[in-house]
Amino acid sequence: MRDMAAGPRVLLKRLRELMAEALEPQARLDRIVHDIAQNMVAEVCSLYVLRADSVLELYATEGLNPGSVHLAQLKLGEGLVGTIAASARALNLSDAQHHPAFAYLPETGEEIYSSFLGVPVLRAGRTLGVLVVQNRTQRQYRDDEVEALETAAMVIAEMIAAGELARLTRPGLELDLRRSVSFTGIAFNDGIGLGHVVLHEPRIVVTNLFNEDSDEEMRRLEQALGSLRLSIDDMLSRRDVAFEGEHRAVLEAYRMFANDQGWVRRLDEAVRNGLTAEAAVEKVQSDMRARMMHMTDPYLRERMSDFDDLANRLLRMLLGRSPDDVAAALPKDAIIVARSMGAAELLDYPREKLRGLVLEDGTVTSHVVIVARAIGIPVVGQVKGAVSMSENGDAIIVDGDEGTIQLRPQPEFESAYAEKVRFRARRQELYRELRKKPSESKDGVHVDLMMNAGLVVDLPQLAESGAAGIGLFRTELQFMVAAAFPRAEAQEALYRDVLDIARDKPVTFRTIDIGGDKVLPYFKNAAAEENPALGWRAIRLTLDRPGLLRTQIRALLKAAGGRELRVMLPMVTVLSEIAQAREIIDKEVRHLSRFAHLLPTSLKLGAMVEVPSLLWQLDELMKAVDFVSVGSNDLFQFIMATDRGNTQLADRFDPLSTPFLRALKSVADAGARNHTPVTLCGELAGKPISAMALIGLGYRSISMSAASIGPVKAMLAELPVGELETFFEENLAGQAAGLPMRALLQAFADDRGIPL
Repeated sequence: MRDMAAGPRVLLKRLRELMAEALEPQARLDRIVHDIAQNMVAEVCSLYVLRADSVLELYATEGLNPGSVHLAQLKLGEGLVGTIAASARALNLSDAQHHPAFAYLPETGEEIYSSFLGVPVLRAGRTLGVLVVQNRTQRQYRDDEVEALETAAMVIAEMIAAGELARLTRPGLELDLRRSVSFTGIAFNDGIGLGHVVLHEPRIVVTNLFNEDSDEEMRRLEQALGSLRLSIDDMLSRRDVAFEGEHRAVLEAYRMFANDQGWVRRLDEAVRNGLTAEAAVEKVQSDMRARMMHMTDPYLRERMSDFDDLANRLLRMLLGRSPDDVAAALPKDAIIVARSMGAAELLDYPREKLRGLVLEDGTVTSHVVIVARAIGIPVVGQVKGAVSMSENGDAIIVDGDEGTIQLRPQPEFESAYAEKVRFRARRQELYRELRKKPSESKDGVHVDLMMNAGLVVDLPQLAESGAAGIGLFRTELQFMVAAAFPRAEAQEALYRDVLDIARDKPVTFRTIDIGGDKVLPYFKNAAAEENPALGWRAIRLTLDRPGLLRTQIRALLKAAGGRELRVMLPMVTVLSEIAQAREIIDKEVRHLSRFAHLLPTSLKLGAMVEVPSLLWQLDELMKAVDFVSVGSNDLFQFIMATDRGNTQLADRFDPLSTPFLRALKSVADAGARNHTPVTLCGELAGKPISAMALIGLGYRSISMSAASIGPVKAMLAELPVGELETFFEENLAGQAAGLPMRALLQAFADDRGIPL
């Protein structure tokens, strides 16, 4: 009986020899199609390559008219070849000319051939071309022949990706792999970033395609699969993986995929046909990804990322790679492209090399976005398809003003954006000139413009921005970037550094706000929550785990010895929570006094208004604390019953809508009535138009990212606050009719030349 694997193995051996020879690209392609035809006993073998204009051009042929090379063309979706490219699926036909998609190209002379086998040339799931064999007699090509042609197509894909065929492209045309692509997402942080792509979870490029010993490669593959399965079982057995919930469901799916016999069988076949273990993983995954990209079932399409992650894990095991390798070789103008990522992962990259961040998921209040804003890099989110269309090292432009991405941009785009960057630099220079000027409105109303922070890397911006102080120091960020709970000494050192750098400027420390979407991998929460944003988090958690709060309070008290300390409690729901926290603080003060520690000269306790229940306790609240801060992100989320992490609802409701502005005004009015200082710290304060609204509502202290202070201060200098207060008296109290409040505020600013 004929050894079905012998043909593919012989073909791969021949292709390996051809790739090693010093040949010109066209000569190499001509030899490749000749050898494929000879190996498969085919009268025709042709290669079509996809261009950036969605046209498939004949690049090489054995058997068709050689004069048609680089002249014969089919549009994407046209003919059998165009259908294969559009669907990323092979076609195996015994009578090709009677297929409904058949298109006759007279210049090729292919009308005499009946049998047709065509496979897509795939790389990372993207179609780069189509490889075809044909015969005169009617026949159905065997499975091993399909496998052989797919493997040959993989070799050609690497040639295309390496740029080897670019020299064969006619002037004015380019291949699809290098074409410019524009994406429109959602602007998460202002700014323009020009640089080069760094994939956060990069596809591993396999360079060693051909095996010398199939048995040895099978052993390597089986060993890596065994390690992969053990690692997944280990993750599932850990106590920090809940018995129910999304994370366990994902891991269970991983275990199912890792043990899927169909997947393993395809890997085995690819190795036995002559590929290395890692090349087999790359080939099978690329085939699977191409098929899943064209599925209409959204659930199955979502599983694509699970398969990608699993294949990447297996490749890393085979190649002994570390996920940190990419970060070590970061270009000086890195723009990170990721499906999603955590705040700590972004901080793993050298800050001085980061120029921007692109996310396929995420929302404006995601913690990675908050950290990116603190670092001062532009961010665009909801950019679907960015990861699969990008390659490490691709030129890219991130427009955080408009929410757009230019991948592999044309020269004219680069020139235009370079000028835009220069314009922004000139504008930033104007903001720097405002730094030392008083923070006053056109009619003399003073407003404190404070800065949000959470890490030591934020602190130099306090002086650079001209902020009046730190209105919100997020102490939980220290916990989120650590591998274990920071010790009391580490907390104290951080808080002392913050106060030292701030000097005489006020700093408001928010006690640890974890839980909900702020997950600490080392913190074991036994009960999975259906609604974590409404669950055991912030002050609720620290009152139940008083050791956490006591350690932090003691560190704050010791760090602030001899100066003022401002402490703020997050997510207060009822006033009794403030009383409980105050009791813990008083105990720590007495403890330190007993041991003669230097205590703060004054201690001010505040609460955050983020839970709507406090809107009906405002006067009592103002009497119970020394100051109040409004957390606009969570307050808006809870008032509008809108999960801020839900991408489908990211832009559904406007924080400048009348209902929310009325709620904010009630807090400002209660503060004025009770002579209790009120600050708003949240994303709302960082945009000139919404900051203008807050000032009109009566807020005289707002806290934002350092980069926002300049634009807000420029707006304030031209703002007649008295007129704006009259505007709100006329438009906020009555029925919300006609134009939305945002449009009315924009018109107010336009009429008075206020820069927004």
